[in-house]
Amino acid sequence: MQKSKWKLEGKIALITGSTKGIGLAIADEFVELGAHVFIVARDQQMIDKQLATYREKGHKAWGCKADVTIKEDRIRLFEKIQADVGKLDIVVNNVGMNIRKKTVTYSEEEYLQIINTNMHSAFDICQRSYEFLKRSDAGALVNIVSTAGLTHVRTGAPYGMTKAALIQLTRNLAGEWAPEGIRVNAVAPWYTRTPLVNKLLKNKAYLNNIIERTPIGRIAEPEEVASAVAFLCMPAASYITGECLVVDGGFLINGF
Repeated sequence: MQKSKWKLEGKIALITGSTKGIGLAIADEFVELGAHVFIVARDQQMIDKQLATYREKGHKAWGCKADVTIKEDRIRLFEKIQADVGKLDIVVNNVGMNIRKKTVTYSEEEYLQIINTNMHSAFDICQRSYEFLKRSDAGALVNIVSTAGLTHVRTGAPYGMTKAALIQLTRNLAGEWAPEGIRVNAVAPWYTRTPLVNKLLKNKAYLNNIIERTPIGRIAEPEEVASAVAFLCMPAASYITGECLVVDGGFLINGF
């Protein structure tokens, strides 16, 4: 029987930062669609708990404790992927962080931390994923970016810079890797209920400003971002590459 083009049956997916927030929602969505997931985070206890949950439900899942901002950890991660599963069909670069400040107040250390976490680590993971995805019959890579990479929002310049860079990386890789059968896309969320922004959302005035600028009238839930990521990895999206799918409740359509 032909597998559904709206499923991810049997696909092996690497998801970074996958024990909370959007990353966790993506991993949950993938296993429900039939994928086998390889989760990555810095907390071994959280990894073990998540793997146990998946395995109890009959899903295949693996994990690795790693800080993807550290080169040695990235090397070890891909060595473990090779040892444990030997292949990848899907890669999701989800790890990200931010320090919200005015441009002139960033220290060099803070600036480099944002660059290294959001951009450099993702670039290196793309490079290391290439040989795995090339061996897949339909490789897919998705970079989690942000509306901050498309317009000015109150995130601070370095965060916006890194997300804009990942959008351009997505386009470049889509062109380079299409002959190898690898599709590369990005998903750009607006404010989403995650640990990264929970403190901000407790500020009622700030939250109201967000909602006023969002036609749908609320912030996103992580599961709504995860659905967009899953779609881009499905056979149903087989002719889509080099795109940045915005999940923003209509935020970017607003003018004055």
